[in-house]
Parts: sequence; C-alpha cells; structure tokens
Amino acid sequence: MPAVALRAFVAFSLSIAAFCAHAQHSVFIEELTSPELAARVRSGATIALIPIGGTEQSGPHIVLGKHNVRVKVLCARIAATLGNALVAPVIAYVPEGNVSPPSSHMRFAGTITLPDKTFESVLEYAARSLRASGFRDVFFVGDHGGYQRNEQAVAERLNREWANTRIRAHALTEYYRVTETAYRDALRSRGHSDAEIGTHAGLADTSLALAVDAQLVRAAELASPHANAQHGVQGDPRRATAELGAMGVDAIVRESVAAIRRATSVR
Repeated sequence: MPAVALRAFVAFSLSIAAFCAHAQHSVFIEELTSPELAARVRSGATIALIPIGGTEQSGPHIVLGKHNVRVKVLCARIAATLGNALVAPVIAYVPEGNVSPPSSHMRFAGTITLPDKTFESVLEYAARSLRASGFRDVFFVGDHGGYQRNEQAVAERLNREWANTRIRAHALTEYYRVTETAYRDALRSRGHSDAEIGTHAGLADTSLALAVDAQLVRAAELASPHANAQHGVQGDPRRATAELGAMGVDAIVRESVAAIRRATSVR
C-alpha cells in the first residue's frame, strides 16, 4: 500500500476508534448498544430524561424543529451535570392544535400534531419501556408550554400504579417554568419589554435558539416585516442574540438539575 494511502487509512481508523470510544460514553441512549446501556444502568445511571420537543412553525425566521434541537442539547447538558442520567430519543410529535379545521400552529405549513390521548400514550409507554430497562426515575422534559399538563397527568397516573415500588415518573415543569420567570426577568433587566420578549418566536425564543445552534435561525429574516402575529410570531425577535439566549440556557439547566436532585433525594 502506498505511503499516502496507508497514512490516510490509519487516520481514518483512528477517527473511527475515537468515535466509538466517545459513543460508549455518550449520554444519549440511542448512541449506546443494549449491553452498554445495561452496564451504565447497573453502574448507577438510573435517571432517564425523556426530551419532548415538537414540530411547529416559529415564524419566518426559526426552523420547524427548534424545540427538538433545543431540548436534546439542554437535556445533554443536564445529564452531564447530574452524572447519573441518560437521555432518551426526542419525542418530536406533540399536540399542536386541530387538523380540521386547523387551529393554533396547525394554521401554518409544516406543523405536525397529535391528539392529546395519543401523545399521552406515547409518554406513558416511553416511561414504561425505560422502567423495564432498569431506570428508577423517569423525567418528562418538555420544551413547549402547550403540553405541560399532559406530562403531569401521565406522571400522576404512573405513580399511582407504581405506588408500592421505588420507581417514579416526574414531570419536570421547572425546565419550562424558567422561561416564563427567571429568564424573562433577566431580559427585562437588560431593558427589554414584555412586548419585545414575547411568548413565541419573539426575542426570548429566538435568543434561546441562537444560543443552542445559530443555524436554527434565518438571520436575514429577523428584520422582516413578516415577523408578526399574522405570520406566527408573538414578540419582536429583531434584537435577539446568542448572548441573551445563553442566560436562559444556563438558568434552565441550573434549575432543572436542582429540581431533579430534589426529586430523587426523597424516597
């Protein structure tokens, strides 16, 4: 084999080995083999995070999969901070309104919805599956405000059934609540009004997206006159920055980790 080809082959082989070593220590369940997962649970990783996103419109400037990307990234940070948690695959289909006649985000192209009952069944059986794999605490982590009550309802039903066990389901409502409290307060302290901060695809939402992955945002559309309620936006995203979003990301991770530790310290 020529020297150049040999060097290329060795470099490729080393990169594959490095990737495999990284994957074995990943916090993402889907990147592990079944025996690797079982070993991690036996060694103490008994907390499972179920990230819940959504596929919905966020105006002309944020991609449809914003929630899915964001919740996966933040759950990875939460799991890494905890040290004994793993992250399930993202649930990307959630209640987003009626199909016919279309309501809420379903009035815009690309949004995908589920009925509440179907969504709750998905959550329930994801939790049951993780319990069967040996996890003791299963947390629903929702990046969207519309289904927080569904998470709570499923957790309550499962905990009634599991009352005589040491297994628990949890709705991590603190994760989303931060975006309505501490994060908004931080933005106000920087001189941003509630009207600018918004509730959907405004300054707060767009800044979080920029902090997680700048490619989620179409920068050229931020100053567009189409960034208004008629086009699916509640708020004003024009002054959004990754720096502002980082304040929200840090607060979400910090409060989520604290809530999980409180919940799992009581048996």
